[in-house]
Parts: sequence; C-alpha cells; structure tokens
Amino acid sequence: MELLEGEKEVIKTQVSEILGQHSHHCENLVPMLQEVQNKLGYVPELAMEKIADALEVPAISVYSIVTFYNQLRLNPPGDHQIKVCLGTACHMIGGQIILNSFERRLEIEEGETTLDRKFSLERVACVGCCAIAPVVVVDDYVDGKVTPTRVDGILLSFENNSNGVKKEQEQKQGEGKNNE
Repeated sequence: MELLEGEKEVIKTQVSEILGQHSHHCENLVPMLQEVQNKLGYVPELAMEKIADALEVPAISVYSIVTFYNQLRLNPPGDHQIKVCLGTACHMIGGQIILNSFERRLEIEEGETTLDRKFSLERVACVGCCAIAPVVVVDDYVDGKVTPTRVDGILLSFENNSNGVKKEQEQKQGEGKNNE
C-alpha cells in the first residue's frame, strides 16, 4: 500500500525510537515488530527494512515473521474496521457471502484497507452472537442477520453521515424504546 504524505517520516522516527530502546539482536525482532504495530497500527514495509538493516538480517526474514503471526498486520487499519464473523453459525448461515459482498463493494480483499484508508476488512472466528448470525462488527457496533443488501446499507450509512453505523444503531435503539 502506498504511503500517505508525511507517513514516511513518521515511520522512520517511530522505528528509530524503537531501535534505540532495544539491543540489535535477533531475539528482539518480535518485540520490535509488536512495538511498531502498537505505535503505527501495522508493520509497514519501510519499518521491516529499517529493522532488518539494524539487525543485519535479510528483509525477507523480517517479512516472514510478520506474515507468520496473525497479530501483525501488513496494511494500515482503516478509519472504520469491518469484521465479518465466520464462526460456525455465521459460516453456515452465509458469513462468507457477506464477506464476499464487502470485498466486492469496497474493492479490496479480506485483510486489506481501502486506498482512502476509510475501511479495513477482516474475518474473525466468532463474536459470540450466534443467535443473530451472520454477524458483522463495524468499529464497536454489532449488526446481526446481515444480508448482501444490508452490506450496501451499512456502507451507505458512512457516506450519508460521519457517525455511520453508530447513528443507525442509535436510531434502532430509539425505535425499540418507542415500541415498548
């Protein structure tokens, strides 16, 4: 993914700070990568190269560690993180179809971030809401019984207002109170 303006300098600064806090031995590679992830939200290629140079190892060795651990991301997180549940219940009731719908609509694959960095998309194992499967979590908001048409509605809510799903969730909660 292309770096945005000013990101290169931020990455260099953060990685330099992290490298300054550790001795340059291979046993510190994973802690360094974890710190990069904590500070930047992902492990960019430039950071991997800088760490590889400092540890005097090939960059591909650092890349192989980053891709081995699920907790480390190669792409920056989007402003809004979309997590599609593919646990057993969601998978059986169409979770993969929902994931495919988001991929088509956002023009990205699972694990990626849109070019404008507005959305990132990932699959998760289970969110514990099996009764309302298939489930999608956008930021901290859970949406159940999602259909491909609902995917368009979820994304459209972000285009129509800056609060996106939060605003829609509040409206649903208000409707529920009125019906009591």
